[in-house]
Amino acid sequence: MSNKEKQFNIKLYGILAFVSVAVILVITCTFTFKAKYIAFHPEELAKAYVDTIVQTGDGYNAYKNTLVSKSMKYGDFIRENYINPVVTKDGNDYSSDEYKSEKTLNDDGTLTGQLTEGMYAVYEALVGRYGWDDYDSIFTEYIKTLTAMREEIFGDKFFNDEVFFTAFEANVSAFGKALTGTDETFDENTGVKLSEKTVGEYQKLYGEDYKIVCKAGKAEAGYTDGWLMNADAEALEAYGVEADKISEVATVTVEVSLDGGKKLTQCEVTLVKIGMSWYVDNLSTNTSALYMPLYTAE
Repeated sequence: MSNKEKQFNIKLYGILAFVSVAVILVITCTFTFKAKYIAFHPEELAKAYVDTIVQTGDGYNAYKNTLVSKSMKYGDFIRENYINPVVTKDGNDYSSDEYKSEKTLNDDGTLTGQLTEGMYAVYEALVGRYGWDDYDSIFTEYIKTLTAMREEIFGDKFFNDEVFFTAFEANVSAFGKALTGTDETFDENTGVKLSEKTVGEYQKLYGEDYKIVCKAGKAEAGYTDGWLMNADAEALEAYGVEADKISEVATVTVEVSLDGGKKLTQCEVTLVKIGMSWYVDNLSTNTSALYMPLYTAE
């Protein structure tokens, strides 16, 4: 009888030990995951959103943390709402090979580069005119000009998502480099210099070794019912966001300063919680203060 009891106790101990270890692992993994995944932390999310914009003027990629990207990938949102309607306008499919001219078929990248370079001034002007809070005007007008300029350069009406993203994302990158400046680059195999060093607008204002720092304050609970009452229902539907799934609303004030203490500006970021994750509410967050003050030294 005693042997049986000992065997039972050993088995029970083994089960309890296994369960305990499993619980510890789950808790540890959950903590690690939450620490790394900023969407669980409104302050970290707000800081990342603002930091993406101020470091390189990149309001475009900042949208990956917003309601726009809640139910579909950001790129898919742009395709569905801005690219595809142009590709299929008038009942045609301008992404088909039949619309490719000889110039398109034989382009070695020279004409694509010419198009991208030509569109940079357009991109810069649109960001200055609208700011990224009005992404609709930026995407709509950019694509309108892009298709016209491409037709002039290539001599055809061919257009697809690759044409857009190639030019647009190169322009976003170039805009950032115009702010931050660039170092000389060399071919790693031949040592031939590929590009010269450039001085960016931030360097002109704040010195070559400037550093912009973002600091988020504590998240403050917002008035959820009031937010829902004033929310843009049409926009939420386009984002695939169900209003009744939003459980909390919060605001986080993010201060932007030079390393060393000089404050440049600040932004109050509104965030909403859906499930376990927070999303920046791009519909009510005003990011205009994150652009112009950074170009003007006090």
